[in-house]
Amino acid sequence: MLKLCGFSASNYYNKVKLALLEKGVAFEEELAWLGETDAAASPLGKVPYLRTEHGALSESQVMLEYIEDAFPAQPLLPKEPFAAAKVRELCLYLDLHLELVARNLYPQAFFGGKVSDGVRERSLAQLDKSAQALGQLARWSPFIAGEAFTLADCCAIVHLPLISAASKLVGGRDVLAELPVRDYLARMGTRPSVQRVQADRKENTAVMLARVKGQ
Repeated sequence: MLKLCGFSASNYYNKVKLALLEKGVAFEEELAWLGETDAAASPLGKVPYLRTEHGALSESQVMLEYIEDAFPAQPLLPKEPFAAAKVRELCLYLDLHLELVARNLYPQAFFGGKVSDGVRERSLAQLDKSAQALGQLARWSPFIAGEAFTLADCCAIVHLPLISAASKLVGGRDVLAELPVRDYLARMGTRPSVQRVQADRKENTAVMLARVKGQ
């Protein structure tokens, strides 16, 4: 059985967890905080990582691709190559051009830290540019890539709330405000898989913040 390792407050952990739940793949969860990971399974000490019968995998997008290939039932990628590439394109934009940039703001937004004016302004400028690009790529009809739930939704559901919150808390405005993100997330929130992930995230976030406060 697959074992997903990490913690439920992590959006990248939840990205993989959503895919497993949506596909109906049996898996176990193994709690692993940052600093307590298995170096053999995650050489950079990042979460999540995935234990399989063949060995371990790190990097969330690699895990999504493996899960899709290893468990083809309930596909989360279109069969047509170009349509599948467009889903992968959305995943990359959400991970690299939006969430990774917004991550620069997280210390101040969520953990009581402070980011410099330069970091704030550069990050917000890049997020504005990337939000416009997402608006060109996303379809929201009703899912982010079109008519079917895909791997891109696994990324969007866990990343978009953090991007909105971080930009608003640090920059005073939601960089995604011009996109139909709120309605999209409301639709996604009716799915049992999303409800489970959100409930687990809320519970684990409280534990994580208590750990950070106690350190």
